[in-house]
Amino acid sequence: MSAPTTTRPSKRPTPRPNPGGLGTGARMLLSSRYASVLVTLLLLVATFAVGSVRYRGFLSGQVVLNLFIDNAFLIVLAVGMTFVILTGGIDLSVGSVVALSTMIAASLLQSGWSPPAVILTVLVVGTTLGFLVGLVIFYFDVQPFIATLAAMFLARGLCYVISTSSISIVDPFFVDMANARIPLAPGLRISPSVVVALAVVAIAFAVLHYTRTGRTVYAIGNGGQSAMLMGLPVKRTKILVYAISGLCSAIAGVLFTFYTLSGYSLTAVGMELDAIAAVVIGGTLLTGGSGFVLGSVLGVLVLGVIQTIISFEGTLSSWWTRIVIGSLLLVFILLQRALTPRRR
Repeated sequence: MSAPTTTRPSKRPTPRPNPGGLGTGARMLLSSRYASVLVTLLLLVATFAVGSVRYRGFLSGQVVLNLFIDNAFLIVLAVGMTFVILTGGIDLSVGSVVALSTMIAASLLQSGWSPPAVILTVLVVGTTLGFLVGLVIFYFDVQPFIATLAAMFLARGLCYVISTSSISIVDPFFVDMANARIPLAPGLRISPSVVVALAVVAIAFAVLHYTRTGRTVYAIGNGGQSAMLMGLPVKRTKILVYAISGLCSAIAGVLFTFYTLSGYSLTAVGMELDAIAAVVIGGTLLTGGSGFVLGSVLGVLVLGVIQTIISFEGTLSSWWTRIVIGSLLLVFILLQRALTPRRR
């Protein structure tokens, strides 16, 4: 006879304690890829709160809207830079393309061209330059840093070929766009440039999150070889992101002419670094594959709040803006290094 078998009661795993009373959704959110964007949002709220406590009149709706009005061109520039950095690349030419766009617009308007023809020409030149950079990077296997550095010198040199002095813009359409304000509520207004910038952000968000191109951009940043093995159009997408960056730089240049009503060869010197800083502070990994265009917008707003606080202070040099931005950039790079192993 066989010995009777006994059934052992199954041991149920003891539930792990939930420190701090955080719900499952909250813990997943904090440990997910959204963590750096949440940090940027908290930083934006904190800096605005500091300004509101310290300065009278800082906490007003128009001050918030002025952040968008004064930085509309930088928002568009950061959108294009987000596409490039998501693939693991970099674009150092965007500031020079902004300057070239202002010079082309100002010189053509001075020659009697119509505003629509001028704007179309600027957009075509910026997109073509970005497209050529993408071709050089992919077909000649040139590092993006070197290729876009060459494009930066080329675009800046073309500015001086057009003119070595500032060119004023007196075209009625551009003057009207510079002075126009769209009322949102009593005492609250935005400029047409803000509408253009938000439209660019909305289109970029849709492309990155709801199209095959966007999925390919993220896949390239997570591993270009793997994306190729998956049959994704890596070559086309790599070229496309630099064309998009060139297009966004040209749009930013047009918006900058609305803002300054002039073209100047030394315009936007160092603006590419502001765009990169905004994208990184907004939570996009410099190694690519992770980031959000809305995070880049938050990064631009953080930079804008810092500049606003320094202008309200009145006693601080504008160079303090660079010091604070540099410190924030270092902090966010270290934060990305801390969060990356958990996400990959």
